[in-house]
Amino acid sequence: MPLSLVETINYYNEFKDLYFEILNDFDFDHEKDCKAREVLFDIMQHKDESVPYNLEMLLFSFKEVIRSKKNIIIYGCGPSLEDTIENVLEKYGIEIFHNTTNLVADGASVFLREKAIPITAIFSDLDGITKEEFSYSDYMVIHGHGDNIERLKYFENSIKGFRNVIGTTQVEPLGNIINPGGFTDGDRILYFLRSLVSPRNTLYMIGMDFKSDIGKYSKPEMIANQVGSPVKRKKLQHAIKLIEWLLPKISCEVHFVNTNQISSKFQYLSIEEFIELV
Repeated sequence: MPLSLVETINYYNEFKDLYFEILNDFDFDHEKDCKAREVLFDIMQHKDESVPYNLEMLLFSFKEVIRSKKNIIIYGCGPSLEDTIENVLEKYGIEIFHNTTNLVADGASVFLREKAIPITAIFSDLDGITKEEFSYSDYMVIHGHGDNIERLKYFENSIKGFRNVIGTTQVEPLGNIINPGGFTDGDRILYFLRSLVSPRNTLYMIGMDFKSDIGKYSKPEMIANQVGSPVKRKKLQHAIKLIEWLLPKISCEVHFVNTNQISSKFQYLSIEEFIELV
């Protein structure tokens, strides 16, 4: 009997060893991660909807959206985000972004909203967005972990009121809260897409720099790009390793656009090469 999409996307059993390696490296609190999962689960249990919440149907609709267009762009908050988008808009216009599926990591969604670029889905642990982004995206994929419990509570009404919301965790799944694998918002998008994309799709990574400098859209209070803290830089190094581990398991091509080389295992494109392909 074929697996449901919920079962297909739940990669906890495969990913848990990597999770515990990360947990030990950062001395994170497993119990707090479990608490965050339970807080998010409780919020999702009390969603204000006239139609009962059906995660399987929601994932199916998201899969159809993912496969409806060939080109998928994943936007991170790295310093190259603004430069890349500004260059594309200036030279080629906004139409390009209306012909792609746009999946956005956390605070990068603020920049896309400012530029009137449509957003298909935002993947967020809620530390880089405002409540306004909830009204600008078709789907919200909200992640709960030990450090964002208060943010989950702050956004509780927004989560309850948003129709197409999916909850994720980094510990064992609980009810409608799933674990696709991944660590940061950016690499978690790739992990989530693993079972949804087809060989026909092509993924383009914009603003996914994974260098020591972090983009100003990483946090609402930031007004300029800045050097990341030692913890942030270590998180980005883990993200690189996780993407290296994942790429052979993804059925379509993945390209990094307008960024410095961070791994010999990644494929890179200039802005001009990106435009030719999309």
